[in-house]
Amino acid sequence: MRFGAVPTASAEGAILAHSVAVEGGRLRKGLLIGTAEIEALTRAGIAEVTVARLEPSDVDENAAAARLAAALAGPGLDLREAFTGRANLHAAGPGVVGVDVAAVNAANAVDPMITVATLPPWQRVATGTMAATVKIIAYGVAGAALDRACEAARGTMRLHPPVMGSARLIVTTLDGAATGAAAVMARLDRLGVACEVVEVRHEVGALSGALAQGDAPLRLVLTASATSDVADVGPAALVAAGGQVTRFGMPVDPGNLLFLGDLDGAAVIGLPGCARSPALNGADWVLERVICGVPVGAGDIAAMGVGGLLKEIPTRPQPRDRPRR
Repeated sequence: MRFGAVPTASAEGAILAHSVAVEGGRLRKGLLIGTAEIEALTRAGIAEVTVARLEPSDVDENAAAARLAAALAGPGLDLREAFTGRANLHAAGPGVVGVDVAAVNAANAVDPMITVATLPPWQRVATGTMAATVKIIAYGVAGAALDRACEAARGTMRLHPPVMGSARLIVTTLDGAATGAAAVMARLDRLGVACEVVEVRHEVGALSGALAQGDAPLRLVLTASATSDVADVGPAALVAAGGQVTRFGMPVDPGNLLFLGDLDGAAVIGLPGCARSPALNGADWVLERVICGVPVGAGDIAAMGVGGLLKEIPTRPQPRDRPRR
């Protein structure tokens, strides 16, 4: 692409690079200059304009953006019409977005004029949420560069919709009424998961029995007292019911005291106390992926530490950062 100032009389067929005021209004940047535009510029006394002129091998910004966005999009992502060199991908339904980070980086390394911006990997989305935007910075890019970027980005993103439709939330109690179910149920509702809530005493036997009942593919445990060890009431009840604990503890704060396991094919998540708050916490990252069928193992949780320092919640009883004296 050639870019720069040219005499107005020779600008026909080029792209106007900057908006220009003329009699009766403005000629907007990005406009393809024709005979009428040259006449308007001439009447305005503008002898020279800055333009972009594409080479035969170049691809127009809108066509380029649309091609790259189409290559990027996997199942569950809808492509909107390109405008001003931009094409957006939106979620076709609720779920979490999978992103191949290395592939996006490779596409962005092809040419500085070709850019892809996405949501973070495994971000939860609702129907219509923008998941990615492709922006061609110049008015056109070399076709060969666009081809390389498309190849690098092909199938890089996809929506993982919910695969679980029901859950059982077991809340343990000590001396008072159970609390926190509302916040957990709101999380499930966002992904279309129906929830049965059961209250039992904060004892291994009672909790073990509640875990073993029903056929919900997802069993959630919210204990009255924080889980302090893999031998504490929550994990011990899972083992007593015939299940196994695959991970206790996570490098995300709030959310450290989560445990993950399975029971006869059902996923079991021991929720940390911060799940009683609607604020984002580590349990969200595990819960959303499990509901959407994305495997979450001990190694996946161990890798959540970078970016895992989340915003403090007002209800936290022991703030992480004590005030200075």
